[in-house]
Amino acid sequence: MNIIVCIKQVPDTNNVKIDQKTGTLIREGVPTIMNHDDKHALIEAVKIKNKTGGKVTVLSMGPPQAEVALREALALGADEAILLCDRAFAGSDTWATANAIGAAIKSIGNYDLLLFGRQAIDGDTAQVGPQTAEFLDVPQITYAQKIEVIDKKVKVERQMEEGYEIIESNLPCLITCMSEINETEYPTLNGIREAYRNKEIKVLSAEDVKADKSTIGLLSSPTSVKKSFTPPAKGGGQILKGQSKELANKIVEILKDKELIGAF
Repeated sequence: MNIIVCIKQVPDTNNVKIDQKTGTLIREGVPTIMNHDDKHALIEAVKIKNKTGGKVTVLSMGPPQAEVALREALALGADEAILLCDRAFAGSDTWATANAIGAAIKSIGNYDLLLFGRQAIDGDTAQVGPQTAEFLDVPQITYAQKIEVIDKKVKVERQMEEGYEIIESNLPCLITCMSEINETEYPTLNGIREAYRNKEIKVLSAEDVKADKSTIGLLSSPTSVKKSFTPPAKGGGQILKGQSKELANKIVEILKDKELIGAF
């Protein structure tokens, strides 16, 4: 069972700041982490590998510092790590990102299962996984909360708003995983030592994966963000004191002043 897991290094959401002039994220000096849903997809991939054999390859597209997330993935049990790093990828929207990742997966080849996190916390689009499946022309199952591999098929319990549904698919198949699919795990000291001392991260460019440069990068991205901003902080609440009837009358007057209710 050869599994490819796609992960993303994202800003720690507790420290996200936005440049008010450009409307873009300020990444300099902001701590980064492996995207939560992607980490759960990786943990699930390692569990499947331990049951079925094979290997887990972890793939990420990003700047050189994304190597930190890939080292963490190796420490958690991935066998190989690949970083897509090229200025040609810069500014890609979800469609262009899926084209780049899809090209990389094609260049790797020989895969049975493709695992993605449901969505990234910095964009929350949940689009890259499904778009990559379309690029590769493979079946896709989203919002997985349980995965079972049976011979050359996969059986997935898919989370729904009011329950779940069970879907079976032939392999190869792309699956996006919910964080509920398993419990969070942490690298062991031996895993960290192995990841940094004995494992290499392969860096690939757009040319290496034969990506079509007319379908990647900022200029080839069909979507654009008009404006991003941090909502202003809400003002402090107003505390009213007094008897019940008196308080009720005060609240009514405040609501009238704000035109939230009409006159009785």
